[in-house]
Amino acid sequence: EEIVIGMAHRGRLNVLGNVMEKSLSELFFAFEDDKPEMNIGRGDVKYHMGYSSDRVIDGHSVHLTLCFNPSHLEWVNPVVEGRARARQDRGGEGAHKRLAPLLIHGDAAFAGQGVVAETLNLSQLRGYKTGGTIHVIVNNQIGFTTSPKDARSTPYCTDVARMLGVPIFHVNGENVEAAAAVARLAAEWRQTFHQDVIIDIYCYRKHGHNEGDEPSFTQPLLYDIIRKHPSAKEAYVR
Repeated sequence: EEIVIGMAHRGRLNVLGNVMEKSLSELFFAFEDDKPEMNIGRGDVKYHMGYSSDRVIDGHSVHLTLCFNPSHLEWVNPVVEGRARARQDRGGEGAHKRLAPLLIHGDAAFAGQGVVAETLNLSQLRGYKTGGTIHVIVNNQIGFTTSPKDARSTPYCTDVARMLGVPIFHVNGENVEAAAAVARLAAEWRQTFHQDVIIDIYCYRKHGHNEGDEPSFTQPLLYDIIRKHPSAKEAYVR
């Protein structure tokens, strides 16, 4: 009945517009800055803003909440878990089945920020458990300008999650049907066993880290390939 979502900035406007169904005119208006008083207390950049909405999915109303996000990427994780647990406590028996946390991560941040391991470590404790969190890692295979071989000491960015002994799925982001199948399987695991589950989507970012980053300065070979590469939609149509 309800999903509490946390994510960093990458893809946030896409999620706001296409998943949360926030009005695109509202999104664009926020960048006008004609009325800065509207954004007081709402973070440092527009794509850290939260939103909530109701979506009808398979004939059922689902309430979606996207939490406001601080600049330090993964710090939103315990906020989501605490918010989910509080709402579950108010919801009474069986509320953990009706409300699920969903966290969207970057690959470098998932491996590199200690708050991720701390949140995972608390996930099965009776004072903190939320019936399992679905983790989706948008694995761009680069952390700002750093290649994986220079960013972590483990083969996968998800290796920190092996402490829980829960499923970790690695899936090709360009294989749309495989990604959809894994998402369904992850949701079923969470609802059945009430534990975390990890989806590691291998993909790439088309542009730089942010508006000020020209990726070909630091990753010229990688971005020479990416510029010539067909989009996921084009690959799927083929």
